[in-house]
Amino acid sequence: MAIPWGTIKSLLIFFGPMLLPKAINYYRSARAAPAAAGVSVQPLPPSALRALVILVTTAAVLLVRALPPFAPENVFARTQSRLQIPTDVLFNRLASLRPNNALAPADAVLRAKFVNLESRLLYLQHGPDVLATCPFCTSDDPRSYFYYALPALLAPHLANLVVVSLATSDLVSGVHGPKWRTTAAVAAGLGAALDAYLASSYNYQANARATRLADLDFFFWTARAARLVTLALSDLALAALLYLSSTNRAFAAPPSAAERVEAVTRRLAATKSRMNAVGIVKNTAIRDEDLRARTQAYWQHEGRLMREVMEEREVVEGVNDALENRINIQDITRDADAYALNVLPRMEQVVQESVVG
Repeated sequence: MAIPWGTIKSLLIFFGPMLLPKAINYYRSARAAPAAAGVSVQPLPPSALRALVILVTTAAVLLVRALPPFAPENVFARTQSRLQIPTDVLFNRLASLRPNNALAPADAVLRAKFVNLESRLLYLQHGPDVLATCPFCTSDDPRSYFYYALPALLAPHLANLVVVSLATSDLVSGVHGPKWRTTAAVAAGLGAALDAYLASSYNYQANARATRLADLDFFFWTARAARLVTLALSDLALAALLYLSSTNRAFAAPPSAAERVEAVTRRLAATKSRMNAVGIVKNTAIRDEDLRARTQAYWQHEGRLMREVMEEREVVEGVNDALENRINIQDITRDADAYALNVLPRMEQVVQESVVG
């Protein structure tokens, strides 16, 4: 059932001014989420890359499958015939397009199904396979064709749902995919339900008034292409969301309390190990006579050199100018005292822990 363009335009005019600002604000908040959560942009993780490869490859396959060469043959479009053409003339034209001017077995089965105008209308709605292979369908009960066509209609949705579930699983995407799994499943379910509703509510009798080929609505072929393209776009949208969230460009969640505690613990452990290493190096240098003598000689030379530098006239004038005009000694002294009071107790605690350890 096609929605008139005028209705779509009216809905856009009515809801657009309300929804557009909300969409812009949501996009800005999503972009600002990483900074608010205290996380930084990171390279694409390998696990997320695997999921993106699966999704993009599936989308490419769906787009290729939506092309006309991969669609079931439409005998009316192939023979450029109108809907009311006699059955014999229609299939004679089709036979002239076949190798050796002979109909294929599937063509013969389809020819036997074209018993009236109703069957042709159902052909345009459900396609050739349903009309030719349904064992219990009759044109007197048009709904029977829909029931028979429903599994094939839902098959692409189910297959794509399996692929999406695989791409967002812990095994493939690690911790980055499961956050989008529920959203993808709900979107897939809504898409399948909408597709089935449109196929069920389509007014196939509207084609009965078409007297030219250009006036026919080839619903089955249009719906098939739209179905595959929509699934491909949904996979690409999911891939974009997964890329943004996995690289912390948007939709970033703040680290949990356990993760923050673990990060602080790791940093403290790294700092303690460095201080222990510095203590070991200093202890080694003091206990070794050669190293101790070289250290004393270095600092004696360094002290003598700095005294000579500080006695030069240009250096003395520069230091005096800085002390008088550019440096506030009181602020520096106060900051140094506060820093010393904060550091010395911590240093004492670390040294005690090192001794005990």
